[in-house]
Amino acid sequence: MALRAEIYRAELSVADMDRHVFEQHTLTLARHPSETEGRMMVRLLAFALHSDESLGFGRGLSTEGEPDLWKRDDTGAVELWIDVGLPDEKSVRKACGRARNVVVLAYGERRAESWWESSAAALARLENLRVLTLSDQDTAALQSLAARSMKLACTVQDGHVWLASDTASIEITPSIRHTPATL
Repeated sequence: MALRAEIYRAELSVADMDRHVFEQHTLTLARHPSETEGRMMVRLLAFALHSDESLGFGRGLSTEGEPDLWKRDDTGAVELWIDVGLPDEKSVRKACGRARNVVVLAYGERRAESWWESSAAALARLENLRVLTLSDQDTAALQSLAARSMKLACTVQDGHVWLASDTASIEITPSIRHTPATL
């Protein structure tokens, strides 16, 4: 019998001072059996950083060719494609061809550093790609907030992210590895 996804629910309040976005979201996150809580929380962070009514989660790890999160316009065109983790270079190039903007939120400090070093030359040429990385401490801090039912407040200002639950508060500063010149 196949293992089922675990369901997490989050009430997320976002105050993004950098983008002037102030929103409330009620989210359901399905955690694939092979997904860690840390990765799921990085997906939640990616949602908070790009908070929008039209932003939605993809179908998950078992679905190839689909992002972790995406935003489509009214015509169905992909405005924003977000991958969490360390996607291969070919997948990133393909995503950049399909979407107006692509974001990779890499985590796993040593592996992310190695991934970036091996891919930087090719990925730096992609004009609609933004790459952010998280330290191991940031990922662990995110994971510490994980609960089957979460109520989180997220504030973003000057590239810093503060997330608070009823019991804890953390600060995260994603490192910017690559940003298109047009952003």
